[in-house]
Amino acid sequence: MDKKPFHLAFPVADLEETRDFYCNVIGCKEGRSTDLWIDFNLYGNSISAYLHPEEATRNIPSNHVDRDQSPLNIPVRHFGVILEWDEWEELIERLKSKGIEFSIGPRVRFVGKIGEQGTIYFNDPCGNVLEFKAFKDPKQMFKSFTADRMYEAITGKQN
Repeated sequence: MDKKPFHLAFPVADLEETRDFYCNVIGCKEGRSTDLWIDFNLYGNSISAYLHPEEATRNIPSNHVDRDQSPLNIPVRHFGVILEWDEWEELIERLKSKGIEFSIGPRVRFVGKIGEQGTIYFNDPCGNVLEFKAFKDPKQMFKSFTADRMYEAITGKQN
């Protein structure tokens, strides 16, 4: 196994609604399931939806980020996949055709800077937040902002 797929479990309030969304909107393949959970293949990664209505409906707080652009309130609990740029654009069009409303984006962040990326955020039917992004230069995925003083622009603090 060259790549190391991740596993993530998350709460949902309705398994059938979740199954429909992740299979028919996102395009996941369903794996194993019971009356309490469903496994999905999300771009080669294992995600599991666990039935827990109380946790699924809990409010998700956000953080104020991107001080160098229009500030955004990014949900602190979210997950998704980093795609190639053309895959990301295709996903946007597919989601729009399915009537998905984006809570953020499509938007390009850090334009012309380290880590330039396109991003979209949207909710599943239970309120879990998904983010799908693509980097203009995938080699910059983990490059430090401090290399070009971006830290100051994002945090408002000197490094």
